[in-house]
Amino acid sequence: MKQLALGAALLALAFSARAEEPAPTVSYQTDIVPILEQNCATCHLTGEEAGGMSLVGDAAIGFLVGKPAEGAPAIMRVAPGAPDKSYLVMKLEGTHNDHGGQGARMPFGGAPLNETDMAKIRTWIAQGATS
Repeated sequence: MKQLALGAALLALAFSARAEEPAPTVSYQTDIVPILEQNCATCHLTGEEAGGMSLVGDAAIGFLVGKPAEGAPAIMRVAPGAPDKSYLVMKLEGTHNDHGGQGARMPFGGAPLNETDMAKIRTWIAQGATS
């Protein structure tokens, strides 16, 4: 009986240690830039287009992080540490209109981002949205 209790305790310890492992770090350059360039930069190339932002490479972060959304100025495009309060996430998930936003879900005319890409964007924002 003691061995069974010890085995259960070790198993519980292993599961709790695994649950406490930190989420993998997401890199702006490696993970986020390719998503933006593949799905967003076609329409948001120079910053002169709709939304007033360029979503190309290094320029994108300056147009996103800590900047008010053009369609909902009370909401930051990307609020570091707060994916659910970030207009970028709202636009990509199609919930922006529920928060006072406007326009279509992004990417405009395309399929919604897949779960993996959305998870990377959410994690990057949660981790502080740094370059």
